[in-house]
Parts: sequence; C-alpha cells; structure tokens
Amino acid sequence: MSATETAIASAEAHSAHNYHPLPVVVASAEGAWMTDVEGRRYLDLLAGYSALNFGHGNRRLIDAARAQLERVTLTSRAFHHDRFADFCTELAALCSMEMVLPMNTGAEAVETAVKTARKWGYRVKGVPDGMAKIIVASDNFHGRTTTIISFSTDPEARADYGPYTPGFEIVPYGDLTALREAMTENTVAVLIEPIQGEAGVLVPPAGYLPGVRELTRERNVLFIADEIQSGLGRTGKTFALEHEGVVPDMYVLGKALGGGVVPVSAVVSSADILGVFKPGEHGSTFGGNPLACAVALEVIAMLRTGEYQERAAELGDHLHRELGLLTGGGAVETVRGRGLWAGVDIAPALGTGREISERLMEERVLVKDTHGSTIRIAPPLVISKEDLDWGLDRLRTVLSA
Repeated sequence: MSATETAIASAEAHSAHNYHPLPVVVASAEGAWMTDVEGRRYLDLLAGYSALNFGHGNRRLIDAARAQLERVTLTSRAFHHDRFADFCTELAALCSMEMVLPMNTGAEAVETAVKTARKWGYRVKGVPDGMAKIIVASDNFHGRTTTIISFSTDPEARADYGPYTPGFEIVPYGDLTALREAMTENTVAVLIEPIQGEAGVLVPPAGYLPGVRELTRERNVLFIADEIQSGLGRTGKTFALEHEGVVPDMYVLGKALGGGVVPVSAVVSSADILGVFKPGEHGSTFGGNPLACAVALEVIAMLRTGEYQERAAELGDHLHRELGLLTGGGAVETVRGRGLWAGVDIAPALGTGREISERLMEERVLVKDTHGSTIRIAPPLVISKEDLDWGLDRLRTVLSA
C-alpha cells in the first residue's frame, strides 16, 4: 500500500469513526499550501474552519509559541503568570469590552456563555431559579457538547444523545417576528452566529442583526454573538457584526484566536456581566495558560494593524465576483457569504458536496462539504490573489467536467 493508504487504514482501525475526512494525509504545511505524505501539494481553501486565518506556520505565531515554550507553558489558574494580564487587557480592548474569561475550545466558550447568561439572569435580572431561557436560531452550530447539541436542529449532531438539556427556545434564523414572540420575562439571552458557518455560510437578511440588538436591549436580554468562525478578520472586519454597526453584550471567540497553533477561546463582555462569577464557580485548568496567551497576544497584535481585515475584504470581493460568474450556467445554484468566506450550492445533478470536494482534491485543492451539495470556501487570509485564482480555476474545471 502507499503511504497514504497505510496511514488511513491505521487511522480507520484505531480511531473512532466520528469524522469522514477526505482521503489525504497531510505531512507539512506553509501559508495556504499543504503537502501530503507522498509529497503532493494542495491549496488549502478551508483553513481549519477559520482556525488558520493567518495561514499555516505563520512565522510570527510560531516564533511567539517557541519563545514561550522555553519559558513556561502551564501554571493552571492556581497561580498568576506574566502573560495573562496582557492577554485579557489586549483582547478586551480589541473587542471594546472590559473583561475576558479564557477557555480552550469553542464549545467550552459557548458553554461558558450559557452559564454566564443564566447566572446573570438569576443574579442581576431576577429570573426565578431554574427558569432561565436562552433563545437560539435554527440550523445553528455552536459545538458538540451535550448541552449545545440539545439546542441543535441537525439530526446528525443531536440524535441518540438524549436526554437533552432544557432551557432553550429555537426560532428561525433571520426571523425577527419569531424572536420577538419567543421572548418572555424569563429570557436571559439570545445566542446567534452573525453568519451561520456550518449551515452553509448563511448571511441573515439586512437589518436582522440590528433588530436583534434593539429587541434584546428593549427586553433586558443579553445579545451573545458566537463569532468563533466569523470573527477575527474572516469577513473583512474584525467581527462580522461590524458590517451592520452592531455591538453585542458578549462575544464568544475561538479558532483563529489561537492562530492554528494552540486551542484558545474566550468569552468577552462587560464587568457587569462577567462580574457575576466568584472564585470556584467556573474554570479550566488550561484556560488562559501562558502558551495560549503568548500566541493569542500575537494574533491580537496582527489584527490591530487592520492588514488582515483589509486583505479579507479585498480578496473577498474578488472571490465573490468570480463565484458569482459561475451562477446561472447550471453548475452553481447559489453563492453566499462575506469576505473570504463563501458557501457554494452545487447543482445536485453534478454531484454531492462530498463528491465535488473529492474531485477538487484530485485537482490539488482542498475544501469541505456541508449539508448535501454545498461546499465551503474559506482560505487563509494570507493567500495570494494568484493562488486564489488558481484554486478557482480548478473549481471551474471540476464543474465543467
């Protein structure tokens, strides 16, 4: 067997089959390119679901990690360390907020946001104990913990994991009327993605996000924005909400915050909201560890230049113009997205999203499917225009075959 076949066979034999990866085995990567165990190079148009916004092996991030590795990597939160205060201060400033609660994964950050909203509801809003409700949107993807999949509408994510956690109300994404009708005196938060990534890069109707902000403010309800995929430069702004001039009560961040080097996530909010926690009421051994803080501080410094947001905006305009030219010819039904992020609905007659992804892999381009015939395109923000065009040419080749 080839090196690829051997590695895949071993993985299939010894790992749980909770993923269905494309049959490529990556051995190294740099920038927007990955190389497999056979020495073949592939253009990465997925970027680790936006975890790799700054590309593979970004020198600034690797250098920051290496320097911290030589000093101290973990203290637990039993002690202070010398990178923690700077991380919290700088991330709060980037978000124009006051306080940071660091975790590791995106799902942990969403769980933290849920706990924060409930505690705020009981301690501040005065909701009766055990009665707090959080409103979420249909077709959401916020993670895979038991609580989070309890408010998922995706059967694959949810089936066979009950009993489910109560306390959530699901309304259609983009529907302000349904949101208004779902609110009660016991509603403590609305948790939404400004752009739904896993659902196929769904952008809500114009005015929806400002409407959510207005409704939540009127009803004394927290607006929690899950910007784990959409945030930190992906859409051409630091946060996707900025496109409509909206500031939430709480950001949930992850993925790109760790630069694809280490898992880093955080909930960022005001002192009034995150101040509900007292010592011992929530935590994480690895949350806010020195290595994570060192890498995230470099990510924040890179975002402060505005260079990556501007690049995502300019290349994103180009990406969407080129993808738009593919519609109307029978191969592509719809293109959605913002910045360097697109969901492309392929005509079912041409194949499933998985089949199109496999054909693109043969052309040395890596994307990933979701929900039937949709493929997602989200290259690292450092990709060159020439490489992006090369990848789009490969897409045209596959669609015309």
